[in-house]
Amino acid sequence: MTGTRKTVAALFLLPALVLLGALVVYPIGYSVVRSFYDQSGDGFAGVDNYRALFTDDGIRTALKNNVIWVVFAPTVATALGLVFAVLTERVRWGTAFKLVVFMPMAISMLAAGIIFRLVYDQDPDKGVANAVWVGVHDTFAQSSAFPKAHPGRESPLRPEGGGAFITKEPVRAGEPVSLPLVGVAPDLMPDSAKTAVGARPEPGRVTGTTWQDFTRGKGVGTLGAPDPSELGYAGMRIEAVRDGKVVASATAAGDGTFTLPEAADGARLRLPASNFQEPYNGLDWLGPSLVTPAIIGSYIWMWAGFAMVLIAAGLASVPRELMEAARVDGANEWQVFRRITVPLLAPVLAVVVVTLMINVLKVFDLVFIIAPGSSQDDANVLALELYRKGFSEDQPGIASAIAVFLLLLVFPVMWFNIRRLRREVRR
Repeated sequence: MTGTRKTVAALFLLPALVLLGALVVYPIGYSVVRSFYDQSGDGFAGVDNYRALFTDDGIRTALKNNVIWVVFAPTVATALGLVFAVLTERVRWGTAFKLVVFMPMAISMLAAGIIFRLVYDQDPDKGVANAVWVGVHDTFAQSSAFPKAHPGRESPLRPEGGGAFITKEPVRAGEPVSLPLVGVAPDLMPDSAKTAVGARPEPGRVTGTTWQDFTRGKGVGTLGAPDPSELGYAGMRIEAVRDGKVVASATAAGDGTFTLPEAADGARLRLPASNFQEPYNGLDWLGPSLVTPAIIGSYIWMWAGFAMVLIAAGLASVPRELMEAARVDGANEWQVFRRITVPLLAPVLAVVVVTLMINVLKVFDLVFIIAPGSSQDDANVLALELYRKGFSEDQPGIASAIAVFLLLLVFPVMWFNIRRLRREVRR
């Protein structure tokens, strides 16, 4: 009877064992064998392919980035999941919030990569990240409205260096000054700009006008004098400079007029370079220095919901009596969280961290999709380098060695997880 039962059990297990051998054991074994052969697959290379893991610059960069991924991505995702799980227990709309946070898990890595490739676009008009960043920056440091402005023909201004312009001759009190410029498209003029007018002379003061000295149409308008269709450079800063020092300054009104005190008499008027700075375009999120943190951010966006759901499930089993007893004894909410909630959730947190660590070791899709070609080398990870060596550079031996190395990296994490599960079963 016992032999019959073993035979029946073996027959039931046979299909699963065949599939396991064909889809798992054989590929692993073949990769191990293939990792000891050269590029052609005919010559035995020994450990040369494994030596390349620590001498090839691309693989070393990928290994360094994998370390960054393993340290930060699971930690931050788990921490956010813990915060979300704890906070949503205290609000009525906690379920709806959990649904929204978990929703990115329904999106494939490919779709998430495409979404964040657009989010991190350098152009603030396209990329959400830079649109927000530029908006915050411009709130505290307004960008210039005249980045393309420059003196036109027969202008009284000349370049000073560093992007500034200065009058060729000193100015005199009581004599209006004209500071015409060109180069700003009409639709880019400030909203506060009004029709430019000539400044009136004031005794003991230096007055003037700075404006867009250009009227559409050939031969239309008067050069060096404001015309009815021309707008003043509202907000343009003007400085009076004598012996290299600024003795007075003013800001142009909406019609381009400005007034300087008597101290400006005999000085030269300078339009400082700050008037012509290019608008702030935000950060180069996908540049060499920020591409890896940016991609890790997209991963956290996807997997924080996963961590939150698991932690919330564990939190539901935490005895409320312990928390209430701590509050009765005078503990504040932070102390309850730190000394009771987190220790009781330690097994769940370990499961989440270990699961995410295994996941990030094989991350490929996000890096491949989000990182542009110019910075893909800087964002490289082992799974992506495996793909590049195996398919783009036709080096299957090194690709197999990377695959085996990744498997070896996963083993300690799996061993830790199995030991933890066994301890849980014994309890």
